[in-house]
Amino acid sequence: MESEEEKARRLSKCRRRKRAFQRPVEAAEGAKARDREDRPPEAKKPHLSSVLFVENCEVTHSQLRELLRNAVLGKSTFSKPSWCHLFHQNHLNNVVVFILQGMSQLHFYKFYLEFGFLRRTFQHKFCMPPPSSNFLADIIGLRMKQTNGDLPRMMEGPLGATVKAAVNIQNNPIIQKYGYKRVGLTKCLLTKEEMKTHNFPLQGLSDYNNFVPTKCSGSIMDNSPLFGLGCEMCLTSKGRKVTRISLVAEGGRCIMDEFVQPDSQILRSLTSFSGIKKKILDPVTTKLKDVQKQLKALLPPDAVLVGHSLNLDLRTLKMTHPYIIDTSLLYVREQGRRFKLKFLAKAILGKDIQCPNSIGHDATEDARTTLELLRYFLKYGPKKIAELNLEALANHQELHAASQEPRQTADIVQPDSSVLECLDSMSQKLLLLTRETETSELSSSKNCQIIKCLSNKEVLEHARVEVPLFPFSIVQFSFEHLSPSFTEEMNKRMRVKWAEISTVYAGPFSKNCNLKALKRLFKSFGPVQFLTFVLEAHQPHLCIQYEVLEAAQLAIETLNGTLIDGIPIKVQRPLTELTLDCDTLINELERDSENQGTIYLSGVSESFKEHLLEEPNLLLDLEAVILPKSGKEKKYCFLKFSTLGSAQKALNILTSKDWNLRGRQALTPRHLHTWLKGLSPELSRSPGLHVLPPSEEHQALQVLKVDHPKIAAWRWGRKIGKLYHSLCPGTLCLILLPGTKSTHGSFPGLGLMGIKNEEESIIPEWSL
Repeated sequence: MESEEEKARRLSKCRRRKRAFQRPVEAAEGAKARDREDRPPEAKKPHLSSVLFVENCEVTHSQLRELLRNAVLGKSTFSKPSWCHLFHQNHLNNVVVFILQGMSQLHFYKFYLEFGFLRRTFQHKFCMPPPSSNFLADIIGLRMKQTNGDLPRMMEGPLGATVKAAVNIQNNPIIQKYGYKRVGLTKCLLTKEEMKTHNFPLQGLSDYNNFVPTKCSGSIMDNSPLFGLGCEMCLTSKGRKVTRISLVAEGGRCIMDEFVQPDSQILRSLTSFSGIKKKILDPVTTKLKDVQKQLKALLPPDAVLVGHSLNLDLRTLKMTHPYIIDTSLLYVREQGRRFKLKFLAKAILGKDIQCPNSIGHDATEDARTTLELLRYFLKYGPKKIAELNLEALANHQELHAASQEPRQTADIVQPDSSVLECLDSMSQKLLLLTRETETSELSSSKNCQIIKCLSNKEVLEHARVEVPLFPFSIVQFSFEHLSPSFTEEMNKRMRVKWAEISTVYAGPFSKNCNLKALKRLFKSFGPVQFLTFVLEAHQPHLCIQYEVLEAAQLAIETLNGTLIDGIPIKVQRPLTELTLDCDTLINELERDSENQGTIYLSGVSESFKEHLLEEPNLLLDLEAVILPKSGKEKKYCFLKFSTLGSAQKALNILTSKDWNLRGRQALTPRHLHTWLKGLSPELSRSPGLHVLPPSEEHQALQVLKVDHPKIAAWRWGRKIGKLYHSLCPGTLCLILLPGTKSTHGSFPGLGLMGIKNEEESIIPEWSL
């Protein structure tokens, strides 16, 4: 038991230590606060919390699905992910998931030097369990029962009964125009005569000689790309002029949303319709010619424009386009009249747009709705539309509005909803690029665009073109050449390698050296796995294997070349084929984005841990204290800071003489540290063990074949890097190595994630 006097001395010592670094911290905090006051407010940007894990380093497939659903919906009826924090989700532009099928955490650290882009770019890494039979279905959360094809709720109840009672649909104008059978996209295009009748601008007509044509000249097929177009206008001294234009790709992602400054004086902003006020347009410098040029560049040669009363939009844009689907004419009405877009959205899709409580229309929402109306028409066909009896619904609209509750996203999204269902509730579509053939679960979904490729190269080529057009994309590469036997041999060699680089040889020592003092010295750098005397040399040496890599590196950096009993000693790792690149590996681990703001400390006492946990604000920008979870007391910890500069300042303070601590920058993230602790005893206690590479690897290395896994990892790491750089800012990107499972054993997966151009966040979390 600690006496009162000893306790008083310990508390007094803690207070002195606190004062030792309290003053610089307070000064820095004051400067930081003044800097925040002087700094102008910044636009909100999506970002992830730097500290991901509190209780466990492993993220299950269902937890990963929670994050993906949260990225799609943001605030919803189900809870946010418990293992990480996604801030300002509504500012995300899109989500891209790369799946490296056939790879695991083992492969990432085997080819760690080759995966340079991945380890430097993504500061959030996490372990995953070995995959089940269908990894893709696990992370998306597919359910056998789909509700996407159900009739809209607007068709239920008394009004629905009235509509369904209609017997004769042969005189319905939709049936008379399209027939009973489902039609393809080309059948829905307006003919040149129809475009003339409805006053669409056309090339060749004298009234439109000064209109800008799009570059569309390709042949149109049923799989041609669709783009929703929506515009808002104002009234100027020279008539109606465009003030906003939105272009939405078929997947639901808005690829263009621009405010436009009219050339003539604005008389009325028409805010109640457009939602645009004068103060919004005042700073805008974009002119009509700018959006014409941008629109022309975005549309491919075979693009089909979809909209509602598109003739008005194209006339205000002063542009012509030959391939048009107009939903006001697609859902044709009696006597040449047209249904409003708001009515069709409610009657067909069961969704409310242009709500009274919103200020004006949303051009992006309107464009996305027209695409969804077209998809519904193509999927269910004219007969289904005619059976809805839209004319009767329009005539009873007031009765219907009084008897029906607005359909909200929360009504259709259940706590166990799949990612596909979440996307569907947002009128968005998922893109899947894959080499795999087992995609039957996704094939039946109307809001999933699947592109099957013959090779990884083809997947990459499609990704460059298609990914920017979709709000949510999954790009799946397959590496079948990584055979199970090769993976098992790789696992053995990797375990030996990490054991060897965590081992140091020290000496020579005098024959009458103090063994206990030497043990205390080397244990001061971190926990020791085992320590033995080596007597084969002329003078005694020590072999020390540490439990953590940081301890071995710290011992080398501190003691190599020092004098002990008047003899200069060397502290070095064993030189084997597996440690030849050790210096390079250590340097790259230091540059790993996840290790940049983390420091390792050895020699910490229980009072020091309690002191930090009770007063976490003592160190500037401290995010987390990561303590080893073990029944036996471990006298080390990791401290994670929001920036590298804060980590280095704290390290300088804590390794001063007052604290009697040793430390350096961290080398092993938590998930890696957990994996390394699982080293098998027969391998971990055999430093210097020589392991021959498998014959297939040995032969491949002799000629440096292009398809060797090491070369493939380097090539594909660079290719994914180039694709990542082409993504727009605000993209949530995940790299998933699902893990492997075979008769040779199971290997856990690894995930890396980040938001392109994300800002660092500060979220205090404490691991006890």
